[in-house]
Amino acid sequence: MKRAWIAVAAASALLLSACGGGGDDTPADSAAQTIDIGSVYEPQNLDNTAGGGQGVTEALNGNVYEGLFRLTDAGTVEPLLATAHTVGEDGLTYTFTLADGVTFHSGKALTSADVKASIERVTAETSRSARKSSLAVIKEIATPDDKTVTVTLSAPSISFVYHLSYVWIVNTAAGDLTTTADGTGPYRLGEWKRGATLSLTRNDAYWGTKAKNAGAVFHYFTDATALNNALLTNAVDIVTSEQSPDALAQFESNPAYKINEGTSTTKLLLAFNDRVAPFDKVPVRKAVSAAIDNAKLLNSIWGEYGTLIGSMVPPGDPWYEDLTAVNAYDVEAAKRLLAEGGVPNGFTFTLDTPNYDPHPTAATFIKSELAKIGVTVEINTITSDEWYTKVYQERDFQATMQEHVNDRDVVWYGNPDFYWGYDNATVADLVKQAEAAKTEAAQADLLKQANKIIAAEAASDWLYLYPQIVVASADLSGYPLNGRNSQFFVYDIVKS
Repeated sequence: MKRAWIAVAAASALLLSACGGGGDDTPADSAAQTIDIGSVYEPQNLDNTAGGGQGVTEALNGNVYEGLFRLTDAGTVEPLLATAHTVGEDGLTYTFTLADGVTFHSGKALTSADVKASIERVTAETSRSARKSSLAVIKEIATPDDKTVTVTLSAPSISFVYHLSYVWIVNTAAGDLTTTADGTGPYRLGEWKRGATLSLTRNDAYWGTKAKNAGAVFHYFTDATALNNALLTNAVDIVTSEQSPDALAQFESNPAYKINEGTSTTKLLLAFNDRVAPFDKVPVRKAVSAAIDNAKLLNSIWGEYGTLIGSMVPPGDPWYEDLTAVNAYDVEAAKRLLAEGGVPNGFTFTLDTPNYDPHPTAATFIKSELAKIGVTVEINTITSDEWYTKVYQERDFQATMQEHVNDRDVVWYGNPDFYWGYDNATVADLVKQAEAAKTEAAQADLLKQANKIIAAEAASDWLYLYPQIVVASADLSGYPLNGRNSQFFVYDIVKS
């Protein structure tokens, strides 16, 4: 801590169907049930524009907060608070019509002013949203009446509606949203006990289809063993994302539990600071990438689970290609590349490593691998907050480890101001052309071209794609499997 696109959507739908949940199979007493959920991703705060982390997305996205559009667990984008929208002939003007009868949990009616303010929260100078740069194309937002929002772009953006699925619509009258919440979703925020639990209660005044259960409690754990023990002792009903593959054996032979493997978008990266020596040299980055046996690393952490991808693009993205042969593991080639990069005798660098699994284990593995080519790694273990300040904001690092959870995020390599500082004018132009493309096929072709260059230049080392393993009580159904972009929709979950 996420295939051809259409094929995966279909497969995901089948998996969800297999796990049950909904329709005529809904238990009669489900409306009185509370679902207990185990997770290692506690929010840092409750505001997804203020560095709340993936935990706030997991707990609140789609449950407490909603957007104009929803990104489904299968990866498709569906209308939500926007019941209709039109696009002008020039591709620059989007007009959205809001759903009727929508109110916030506080009782205030949703208006176009709330939508405008919510988008502007994401694009604000102080915003820490990962989608801030994606929405920089917005030129103007108008609200001609309470039910209509018109957005004018400075350039065509084929992904604009997709990006809007990340924008939570919040009450303009709400105060500090780092510890409170006021959304339009099927649940209200109950109580957040830091370091322990976060509860959701069903919103019986919800404007759409009511949640099938009475609420949910997210239970937070700091290690995988405690998380699995909670499931074994019925303290939780489901684990959102299994962190310990070694522990799966105790569930595999037990009919009281079900193990589900979905499709992931979470990549584990060794991210170089491409602005600083020696990582400003392509041969050096290629050497480090070639010296690390990613297959061995993946196997040591996840066993038979997980996938090697060779780039930032997971198999569910429309522009995926298998690039694992690029900069493949080859120690002798790595030594030659070091010499080509001007450091034939190796060098020393500091690896800023988040203090939670699997980063410390992976960092130790990388240190051992790079020692074989004369490169010394000094591991600096830091917290998530320290990582955000030191690495993401201040760019004060040589190399770091981090998981990137979003799909379609290869485009960030087209932004030289992003934290890793990759700067290739051809890639930036291809990404720009792709966003202005008139068809999805043209967009995919351009991003494939860009991704090949990014991989060939080893802009980062994409160590592996995480598996997405959901373990649940056998009597549970209706839960999401894919954890796309860390979402975990609760509203269809029931116990039989």
